[in-house]
Amino acid sequence: MTGTLIALISILVGIIAANGFGYTVKKYSFGIMGNTIVGVFGSVFLIKSFGRLGFDPWSIMNNEDFVGLRLVINIVVSALGGVVGLILAKLLYNKIN
Repeated sequence: MTGTLIALISILVGIIAANGFGYTVKKYSFGIMGNTIVGVFGSVFLIKSFGRLGFDPWSIMNNEDFVGLRLVINIVVSALGGVVGLILAKLLYNKIN
């Protein structure tokens, strides 16, 4: 795996988490397209800020040595970023309207 592939996988996990959460909890849903957009931005934002601690894709592939625990943490944080992004976007949407 390369760092770019890991980054794409973590973005995909954020999209799936946001759409899954929006599907199960209709209160926070923006529809498929809205959930996808919020999932991308929430996932990327949380991964970028959490990646400073050493969980970014290039730290996972440390000198061509694969660290599985960092990958699992990266995927969990990415899913959490999609869900939290969806909740925050809905709260902001309700506050504006």
